[in-house]
Amino acid sequence: MKQRLLGLASAAVVMATAAGAQAAGYRSGDCGEFTVAMIPDTQNYVDYRHQKWSGFPFDAAEQYYAQLWWVGEHAAGAGGDIVFATHMGDVWQHYSEWMDEGHAARGFKWMPNFGGSEVAVSPKAHTRAFEIPTAVRGYQLIDGKLPFSVLPGNHDFDALWTDPAHPPHPEAKKDGLRHVGGLTGFQSAFSADSAFFKGKPWYVGSHDGGADSAQVFTAGKCKFLHIALQYHAPDASLAWAAKLIQRYPGLPTIVSTHDYLDRDGKPNRRSNPNNSRLDRQDNDPQMIWDEFISRQDQVFLVLSGHVGGQGYSVAANAFGHEVHQMMADYQGRGQTANEAGATGEDVGDGWLRLLKFKLDGERPTIEVRTYSTHYGKFASEIPEYGAWYKAHDGQAGLSDADYLKRDEFALTLTDFHQRFGAPAAPSRQKP
Repeated sequence: MKQRLLGLASAAVVMATAAGAQAAGYRSGDCGEFTVAMIPDTQNYVDYRHQKWSGFPFDAAEQYYAQLWWVGEHAAGAGGDIVFATHMGDVWQHYSEWMDEGHAARGFKWMPNFGGSEVAVSPKAHTRAFEIPTAVRGYQLIDGKLPFSVLPGNHDFDALWTDPAHPPHPEAKKDGLRHVGGLTGFQSAFSADSAFFKGKPWYVGSHDGGADSAQVFTAGKCKFLHIALQYHAPDASLAWAAKLIQRYPGLPTIVSTHDYLDRDGKPNRRSNPNNSRLDRQDNDPQMIWDEFISRQDQVFLVLSGHVGGQGYSVAANAFGHEVHQMMADYQGRGQTANEAGATGEDVGDGWLRLLKFKLDGERPTIEVRTYSTHYGKFASEIPEYGAWYKAHDGQAGLSDADYLKRDEFALTLTDFHQRFGAPAAPSRQKP
């Protein structure tokens, strides 16, 4: 495992940052109850193969549009309680190049990918002609309605290639080591200079052309910092994020990144592509924890996607404080495709994860619920929920009730008030 200091990782600096965070506070009054919308991977909605013009029974992009429309309609400014939305990456499906210029200039070599999914076979012209414009149209539905972030997952990079030094072995059905690179497609849609973010007061920082970004959002009289990190964030991204946190001492911080947690609640070790094995500048999920998250005491929640299904755990950071870690990825769900006669196709079925924060009481909590904008129901309102999805999510051994608990549950932020400041005690009036 790489051992790096990232410039800001000395104990003195980190402890000073933690002390400043506790001293500054983040609230000037009640937060009220509010919701953060977690938008899992949308690649199968936007996939050009899942549209009527490609022979699919329906336009899966309509489910994507419906998700974003629903979030906008339930934003705080529209009378709802959603104050922020964060996309987990893999916004679209396909790659558009074999190798990006940046990695070629650094001496990387490439060979075609062997086996695996259709996505890896070759670059696709439809990526930039259809999939990226479709992704942009979705976010136009919430533009101006609430703060939000979009980060690149592995599918949102320009290129996917196999490293010739780690070639595939077809006889053993091994694909070889793959790498992703290039962000021109992502930046064409969601750069810091895009109409979505340029000039927005809540968009407070960016790095690598917007592949890493930061937002400050408000709930009641409370402020929060959100940081979005690109897939397998490189050293420069983590150093930027650490400096960004120093600019906002005292703000409870949420980090979103595409590939982080596995279903078992541990950092994902099954990534392919696994950039960190081929490029020492990049970091896998365990490295991101070791070198950034665990060292930043303002980070209390980490959100991710990438791995089909759900995962959750609590880990202690370098200061002994809780970091809640949550993964949800529903793009592999295909009940709507089955109903339309496209059995075996993965679409997504409109599922979102909604995190309702209740921070004003003695025991601050987050209520986690999972909602389908297609079915108009929460997971707990569909009796067939487990039968529809648990086998596909690799959890066929769970009872329906235990499977549902992975998508609808409550968590207590045990040390949140200690770290960030408790609400004022209610005044007592004399009888």
